[in-house]
Amino acid sequence: MHQTPNISAENTADPTAEDPAALHSSVEDRDPQDLTEQEQVAQAARDIAEVPAVEVITAAAVNLLSAAAVKCGLADDPETQTDLDEARKLINALAGLITAGAPEISDSHARPLRDGLRSVQLAFREASPIPDAPGSGPGEKYTGPVI
Repeated sequence: MHQTPNISAENTADPTAEDPAALHSSVEDRDPQDLTEQEQVAQAARDIAEVPAVEVITAAAVNLLSAAAVKCGLADDPETQTDLDEARKLINALAGLITAGAPEISDSHARPLRDGLRSVQLAFREASPIPDAPGSGPGEKYTGPVI
């Protein structure tokens, strides 16, 4: 009696699915546009895992700082880009991140971020038609009054 081989989805699946090392090596050798969504996610996770925390914290702070500066009117087109409500949110988030992250990233990384934070806090105060009381401006619950 002749048996037909079992050809199920399990047996015909990607051979790298069972072997993460095979997936890792095959993904690195292929064009990123040819990767499946699962392979792209796995590659992104490996890429992120290699980045030191200080770089992730600093990059997040720089993104918040840049966005806050634009919203405070410090960009090319302040007439259309200024949005103080959005700037307040960004500055609060930036101040919280810097305050919480500073002990983890060393003073040499935290100092320029604090300087940038202070600059956008002052820019916010200057752009505000009715400035907040000292100590009540964006981020000042974390940094203290900025005047």
